[in-house]
Amino acid sequence: MFNPSRDEARAFLIDAWAKHRSQQPLSALERTAAGLIAMHPEYHPTFEHPDRHVERDYSPEAGDINPFLHLSLHLAVAEQLAIDQPPGIRAQFERLLAARGDEHAALHAVLECLGEVIWSAQRLRAPPDAALYLDCLSRQR
Repeated sequence: MFNPSRDEARAFLIDAWAKHRSQQPLSALERTAAGLIAMHPEYHPTFEHPDRHVERDYSPEAGDINPFLHLSLHLAVAEQLAIDQPPGIRAQFERLLAARGDEHAALHAVLECLGEVIWSAQRLRAPPDAALYLDCLSRQR
């Protein structure tokens, strides 16, 4: 699942949550995804009634938050933390966790920086900048 389409990424999250809820065996990645969805009860209706949401386009201009994108970023951060890539991200996360005292709040600080780095890479048509990412994390309190 290195470069899934929008539909594939959404189907993966929907299926992981359905399998979790029906207590079916989950792969390691599905367990991570289901755990992240569990941390976001505001998104449960989206995943429990996917037929109403799977084709929806979310407009940031209208104030919409895309739960599929949000959780995909969470998955990316989970993988980055697991392998400490870029090097130093795990230490920055641990610092944020200690400062905020809440895992989810610390993860959201990392997501904010990841979003900034992705936006910058897209704007510059360049690969994501690890130094920018770590610098952003170092400024988070």
